[in-house]
Formats: sequence, structure tokens, C-alpha cells
Amino acid sequence: MRRRTVWLAGAASLPAACLLVAPAGAQNPFGNGLGPNLPAPSITGPGLPGPSLSGEEAALAVSAVLGAGERRLASGLAWRVYEDRSDGGRPAIVARSNEAEPSFRLPAGAYVVTVTYGYASASKKVVMSGQPQSERLKVNAGALKLSGAIGDTRIAPGQLSFSVFVPIGTNSEGRLVRSGVKAGELLRLPEGTYHVVSTYGESNAIQRADLKVENGRVTDATLNHRAATVTLKLVASAGAEAFAGTAFSVLTPGGDTIREAIGAFPQVTLAEGDYVLIARHDGQVYTREFKVESGLDRDVEVLAKS
Repeated sequence: MRRRTVWLAGAASLPAACLLVAPAGAQNPFGNGLGPNLPAPSITGPGLPGPSLSGEEAALAVSAVLGAGERRLASGLAWRVYEDRSDGGRPAIVARSNEAEPSFRLPAGAYVVTVTYGYASASKKVVMSGQPQSERLKVNAGALKLSGAIGDTRIAPGQLSFSVFVPIGTNSEGRLVRSGVKAGELLRLPEGTYHVVSTYGESNAIQRADLKVENGRVTDATLNHRAATVTLKLVASAGAEAFAGTAFSVLTPGGDTIREAIGAFPQVTLAEGDYVLIARHDGQVYTREFKVESGLDRDVEVLAKS
């Protein structure tokens, strides 16, 4: 895949439309050998039953290429072959493989071959007539590779988590594709537009962006957070040793709880802004207001005084 790098400061915005579904199956490649006024063998009618899964076996060799190009996909593929049922019943899997270019031995009959590449897929209808065949499926896919930063400083991958959504109408988080995506992970997706939510730490340091995945390309996107990590302490005097077993609550100025933690000096990652810190120890309650500035990690001390 070709690589495209995107740096995003805050919540970048692209159109919310999304092209989602993998390419539809191709038509019967054998044409109609029964005459101009009769349906093809794969179509059932009142006097024409569908092909049966019986008869002489033959090899079906399959491969996949990326989009309209000729580059063959050599890994990360999951193949499934289903019987093509004409009665509307649930089709059964007759063969499967995780090889790049598998070969299946199949009796004469109609089948649907599917290939999955990450979250992208393609399918094609195949009619076997006792002769060896080869089919090539086109998968319209690209990939996302995500990371985070504060200014020019990269955020450690272990401190980031991403969720990827498909927008539906005006709802940017219309359908969840996957949560818990790791920084640096290659997420294969059908081409289209996706809404990405980046969470730094475990509280409210969140950034969002709409990203476009293009066929055959890796979109390498860095979401820029405005946040910092603060260490909470309850002390008898400035710079003194912190009291163990203290229960902390971090609130917005309006009183909404952002994070709770217990310990002598727990660390909390917070979005830039104003907060109220409440510390509880030995039945006493202490408070102070503090401010978080992006990129400035520091200690926030509460003095244990009435």
C-alpha cells in the first residue's frame, strides 16, 4: 500500500459520507449457453431447477488483488466457499482457507466465493462444471495507522486507545467498527470516511477526527491532544510527604466528576482546562482549584488544613 500521512490538530473535519460495503459479486462469467430465451444455469425458474452440488470434482484456484490494480494480496486473507442455494435457505460453508492463493476441489454446481481482508471483503459467484477454473477477486481496501501527540511530542502508544466509527447521516458515531485500536496498529478497512475517537489516559483527554481511507493507501494520522498528566497529593505543607490512602475526586467547575482515585500520589491525565480537586482522608475533606495546561505535567498538592 502507498502511505499518506495526516496530522490533525484538534477535531479535524472531513465530509461525513461513507462508502462502506465491499464490492458486489460479479455476474456469471460463463454467459448463457441455453439459448436467448432461457435463463442462465445459475437462475432457477418454474421449470428449471438450480444446479446441484454433485458430479465430477474440479479445482477452483482463487486469488485476490487490491482494488483496480494488479498487486496480489499475499497475507491476511480469509477465504470461504458457500453453496449457492436457490431455495432461500441459509447457505452452508463447503470450504475455507487462510492461504493467500488456495485451491478448492468442488463438485459441479453453483457457489459463492468470499474473501475477507481485515474489515474489507469481496465476493463472487462461481459455477463449476467439472473443469478446472481460476478466479481473481478485487478487494477495495485501504488502512488506518493512528498515533497521538501533544505539540511536537509523541504520546507513548500504551497511553492511547482509539475507536473507529462509520458515520450515519448526521451521527458521526453511527456504527462502531472497532474499539480498543492500539497506536501504530494497521487497521484494514473498506475505502470510505470514518470517525476516529482518540482517548489519552483514562479520563477526559479525548480528540476526534474524520479520516478518509483510500483504496490501496495507508492513512497515517496523528491526533493532537491538548492535555497533561497531573500527580495528586494531600500534604501537610508544600513539598511535604503525601498522605497514603487518600481518596481523590477531580470535578469540573460545574460539579461533574471526571475521575476518582485512591492512593498517596495517583496520576491522572486530563484535558486542558479548570478543575476542582477534593481529597478525603481520616474523615476530613479538603479542596482546591487547579488548572491544567497542555503539555505541562506537574504535581497538584492539596494542603491538609482546615
